[in-house]
Amino acid sequence: MNTVGPYHNRQETYAYFSLPFCVGTKVTIGHYHETLSEALQGVELEFSGLDITFKDNVPAQQFCGIELNDQAYKALVYAVKNHYWYQMYIDDLPIWGIVGEIDGDHYYIWTHKKFDIGYNGNRIVEVNLTAENKERLVPDAKIPFTYEVNWKKSNIRFEDRFDKYLDPNFFQHRIHWFSIFNSFMMVIFLVGLVSMILMRTLRKDYARYSKDDDLDDLEKDLGDEYGWKQVHGDVFRPVPHLALFSALVGAGYQLTVVTLAVIIFTIFGELYTERGSLLSTAIFIYAATSPVNGYFGGSLYARMGGKLWIKQMLLSAFLLPVLVCGTAFLINFIAMYYHASRAIPFGSMIAVMSICTFVILPLTLVGTVLGRNLAGQPDYPCRINAVPRPIPEKKWFMEPFIIIIMGGILPFGSIFIEIHNLDTCLKF
Repeated sequence: MNTVGPYHNRQETYAYFSLPFCVGTKVTIGHYHETLSEALQGVELEFSGLDITFKDNVPAQQFCGIELNDQAYKALVYAVKNHYWYQMYIDDLPIWGIVGEIDGDHYYIWTHKKFDIGYNGNRIVEVNLTAENKERLVPDAKIPFTYEVNWKKSNIRFEDRFDKYLDPNFFQHRIHWFSIFNSFMMVIFLVGLVSMILMRTLRKDYARYSKDDDLDDLEKDLGDEYGWKQVHGDVFRPVPHLALFSALVGAGYQLTVVTLAVIIFTIFGELYTERGSLLSTAIFIYAATSPVNGYFGGSLYARMGGKLWIKQMLLSAFLLPVLVCGTAFLINFIAMYYHASRAIPFGSMIAVMSICTFVILPLTLVGTVLGRNLAGQPDYPCRINAVPRPIPEKKWFMEPFIIIIMGGILPFGSIFIEIHNLDTCLKF
């Protein structure tokens, strides 16, 4: 058994036996976290007490029972009222079930678990769980829990046993693929068109403003400067908070590499078949790509004349981990207060801090040194004016709030169309 929690809030999970369920006659076997990601995701596996052996059918029989005292009654009624569901694993195959249901003014709990397990050779390839036998929740009632197991031969290959969780029929809809292709081609077309216009327009401007001797004072003052050309000499001026800016740029490069790498590994490595493998892979790739952060952040900091490169390196290495871990630890205190399964153990916190200190920090240092030495020299396409140009007052439609809204219309439209088509396919 793994966790139990409200169906309408998948992030709120508790240990399965936090509810007054009973365990069979076997000794309860506690579960230790096999990987760091299991601990971070709140996986809490415990032996269910159900006696199941390979290819041995089990007729319907009772394996335990409970007596509803006042505390147990209130806990189960609360679980049924909030549509609690639970998750369990058989041979690493996840199964989901509902705790109970509401019928009028009465609350019922499912007490019978029927397992239909398919096997191919000597391997389990599919598992189905059916909840049966409703029992009404009444104070001081004695409720028996039963189960049965039916084995059947299956033609599913062991390598394909997780395919049913991917819903392959969904990917056969032409609407979905047409929408993806349409959005992809629209993005490619717009990027190509804008790039072509910008390159043709800016090529001559780069050549003009990079040479001081080609322009006399009269041409500079009375020329056709407008728009961005008025501030071309201030574009590459160092920003006020250069270390923070460089750290953010380096973190952006690293997150881009991590995202692409995780997507590729997920496509070819089938990370969805193992518990926590996706998060473990993401943590490993993030730590391994720390030189990317240091290289781009350190090179940008050096090109803009930064001197405190050690401060910038430390900020690049710990900026994103501190933000993520700080938020996670804050949520962790809330999870600990409510005894949720997502409460991070102290040992996992130490492991995360060790990764940041002994892996991410040295690799970021290596990337920073390489970035400063290999790409730390200024190579701007435009000269930098000695005196900053005063910035004129902006129109109302150039305010950041308006620009954010206008700039987000096209991405929102594209995402909205994708979600709408996704919902249509699921309903179909």
